[in-house]
Parts: sequence; C-alpha cells; structure tokens
Amino acid sequence: MTSATDTALDTARSDDPATGRRPLGRAPDGSPVEALWIARAGTRARIMTWGATLMDLRLDGVGHSLVLGSPDLAPYLGPMRDFGAVVGPVANRIAGASAPLGGRRLALEANEAGRTMLHGGAAGCSVRNWRIESESATACRLGLSLPEGTGGLPGPLTLRTSYSIEDDGALEILLEGESGALTFCNLAPHGYWCLDGSGTLDAHLLEIAAGTYLPVDAALIPLGAPAPVAGTRFDFRRPRPVRAPGDAPLDHNFCLGDAPGRLRPACRLSVPGIALDLSTTEPGLQVYDGGGIDTRPFPGHHGRPYRAHAGLALEPQRWPDAPNRPDYPSVLLRPGKTCRQLSRFHPRRIGAPGPR
Repeated sequence: MTSATDTALDTARSDDPATGRRPLGRAPDGSPVEALWIARAGTRARIMTWGATLMDLRLDGVGHSLVLGSPDLAPYLGPMRDFGAVVGPVANRIAGASAPLGGRRLALEANEAGRTMLHGGAAGCSVRNWRIESESATACRLGLSLPEGTGGLPGPLTLRTSYSIEDDGALEILLEGESGALTFCNLAPHGYWCLDGSGTLDAHLLEIAAGTYLPVDAALIPLGAPAPVAGTRFDFRRPRPVRAPGDAPLDHNFCLGDAPGRLRPACRLSVPGIALDLSTTEPGLQVYDGGGIDTRPFPGHHGRPYRAHAGLALEPQRWPDAPNRPDYPSVLLRPGKTCRQLSRFHPRRIGAPGPR
C-alpha cells in the first residue's frame, strides 16, 4: 500500500529540477499557480508562485523535507496559509492597526482579532500569486505588484523575491521592495522548520545570537525597550531545547543588533545529525513555536496533518510595531529607494549537535 508520505516523496522526485516549472492549479483570481525546483551541492528547494512560497527543502541522504508544507496547492489556500511564504508588505504586527506617516495617521486593516494588523492584512503578499521573472537550475526570481491601499498602506509597491542555492548548499533568500509613495515595508520569509521530519519540536535544540528580546503584551505587541534574555525562558545564547515543560509560549522578536547590509549569524537549530544555520542582514529574528498550527484535514509532507508545535518559524525581519516606535529600526520606505533583506539558511548533516 502506498502511504501519503510515499506519495509526497514520489512527487518531489518526479518533479525534477532539470524539468523546469510545473502547474499546480489556479489561484482564487484564476491565475495559474506554478512550482519549480532549484538544486545545488546536495540541497533541493521547491518554490511556488503562490505567496513566493518555499514548499519543500531537502538534503541528499535525508529522506524527509526539512520544512513543513505540502506538494499540493489546496492546503496553502486554507490552514497552511503563510507556511513558507513571504509575508508582508509589513511583516508581524502593527498595534491598533494604525500608524503615523508623513504627518497623518494611517488607518490600517485590523485583520487579527479586530485590533492589530498582521503581515500586511488579509490581502498581503503571502496570499497573492507572484510571477516568475527568471529561473535557472540553481536560482529563481519572482515579482509582485501590490496596488495602492493594500491593507491601508500607501503604494503602489513593487516586490521581488530571489531564491538561490549557493556552492555550499545554503539557500539564500533576497527580498526587495520599492514604492511610488512614502510607505512602510518589512518583508520576511515565514518557513516552519522541522529538521527530523517527526512533526514535533521535541528533539530540537535552538541557539540564538541575541542578548536581548522584546517582551510583549497579550496581543503580542512589544511593551517597549528590549530586555535582557539572561535568567529568562528566552535565553538561547547556548543551545537548549526549543520547548521544555513549563516554558511559556514562544512568539517573540530577538534583537540581533543593527548592522545594515551585513550578514551575521542569527541562530542555529539542530537535531541529532542535522543542523540549520541562519544568517541575516536584519536586526531582528521573530521566533514562533507553532503553538497554533492545525492543518486538518490536509496532510503535510510526513503524511499526516500538522498539529501544534509541528515546526518552528524563524522569521528574520525588522522589529514588530516599528511604524509606531521611532526608537526601533525603521521600516520606512521612501520613493526611489529600495528596501533589501538577505537571509541565508544553511542546512547540513552533522555529528552530535552542540555549540558552534
């Protein structure tokens, strides 16, 4: 009998990187959704136009995907919304769905519990069908045009996502945005990682290169200035379990420091035999333990629906609620300028996990 896992793996193998893009179905607006594989140095990634999504990531010699997802489009139009997608145009939350800009106060879409704006609103870039602008065996670039007023933001916005696999097998994600008007832009990749294919985070260790984080209120809005991680549940300066008995939920921004345009280490996620190293140009890393995940009835790559804590979201970005916080790294985008984010996800097989 063929299992759902076998079906997913067969789909991944048959859709060979050398064959180019494949149709997956149609977006809600009727446009065709396509997917393609890129590969190099033992790493393969499947990219979908819907949401500019990283659907699948595999290492030679490892029999499972390292990211949560599905080989089919339908789950991404439902409970797998944002899985592996590029979120924005303003990732994360804006308090009160309102922010000052250019001498006026914007009224933004309150798409989360009627009180905050999350990931650019209900029609943000993660629920749009991007277009493939270029592709090769090792890289692809996707583009998207967002009209004026998307989520209440000035525009229009022109966005680009470039995926490439480098000589060492690292997946680089370059996010860029330009606008015809003064606006906000803070894009972020939103992949959920599960390195052992178990559908749980139980065996995962996490190390984060951050001495401070942003405490939040009940609406997950930062309370103010960064606080030290020392002595808290948020101290990942040495490898420790992502989740342990008694730990508070994890959906927080870790402050990496501000060094514009320069890649520097952000975190390492590891299980026995596999590690993922993440570097980024961004000053923040939002880490979410996936407590709200429930993809029923749709199965994931491992053949069963994903449940709570099935994967860890690692989202390099600028800090949440930055439009309302002049003391935070700015997400302001001026006409004629380009916002640019580069993040590098390097998965590889290792010996026993531990400190770098």
